[in-house]
Amino acid sequence: MSNPNSTEYETYYVPEKSKMAVMATIGLMLSIFGAATVMNDKTFGDGITSGSWTTLVVGLFWFMAVLFYWFRMTIRENIAGMNSAQLKKSYVLGMFWFIFSEVMFFFAFFGVLFYVRTLSGPWLAGEGEGGRMNGLLWEGFQYAWPMMETPQEAVGGAAAQPMANNGTFTSPQTSMAFAEAGAWYKWLPLWNTIILLTSSFTVHMAHMGILAGNKSKFNAWLGVTVGLAIIFLFVQYYEYYEAYAHFGLTLNSGVYGSTFFMLTGFHGFHVFMGMTMLAIQLIRSLRGDFTAEDHFGFEASSWYWHFVDVVWVMLFLFVYIL
Repeated sequence: MSNPNSTEYETYYVPEKSKMAVMATIGLMLSIFGAATVMNDKTFGDGITSGSWTTLVVGLFWFMAVLFYWFRMTIRENIAGMNSAQLKKSYVLGMFWFIFSEVMFFFAFFGVLFYVRTLSGPWLAGEGEGGRMNGLLWEGFQYAWPMMETPQEAVGGAAAQPMANNGTFTSPQTSMAFAEAGAWYKWLPLWNTIILLTSSFTVHMAHMGILAGNKSKFNAWLGVTVGLAIIFLFVQYYEYYEAYAHFGLTLNSGVYGSTFFMLTGFHGFHVFMGMTMLAIQLIRSLRGDFTAEDHFGFEASSWYWHFVDVVWVMLFLFVYIL
């Protein structure tokens, strides 16, 4: 135990003032505004070009460029021995808070799904206390989940709906539920679940390898994890193609389509981010950056990857099964 009266202190590296946080925020806000405008244009755009895709792409590239420069700077500082034990602890706490913010992000979307399925959906069909008036407005609408008929279609289309026209919505012909798959081996969500659960095991094996100082084992298992992440994204891309081309399930398929693509789409984006993080750690390892005692970059990426896997399990249960 250290002496509280000691005059010796651990050297704590305090980085110079940086504009990186502000620059990253600008890129993130541009990305969010661009993505929201893209989705708005798909529903209400009527063919008008608003530059939403340009805003989205510019924001994403800006954000990624800032993060690349920022992370490269912190890696160089660590290699130079500037990071003290206290600063490394602050990195751990920072990653924990970042993952917590991501938990809250998905919690909001799961909350929307819960609200739609248990409250607003039945209310639109006239059920419960909240549905007394809605049952009169949307006469003929029968609630069921997945919602294969929108209230708009139940009353005869956009022109006949009693409320203000907020766009035209067309229900899907087929849902993504297991009952619609035909055969279990054709159900893509099941394969993606197997892929992600396997990747959680492989990234753990990579962690065991680096802790034991076995770089070849670490590189091999980490490479497998990155490969599984790429396969997951390809399978999800094919699932989206199948939904749009064959099932009629789109963002304009009412609340079922919007919640499905928002939840699975944002998760897919997080898988892409996690894959990128792990791929960068693999590149760093191949150039000799990590040791058994110093490999926080990989540890932080692996924590994030386990978080992504847990979110997918929740999605698999509440979006595809229940």
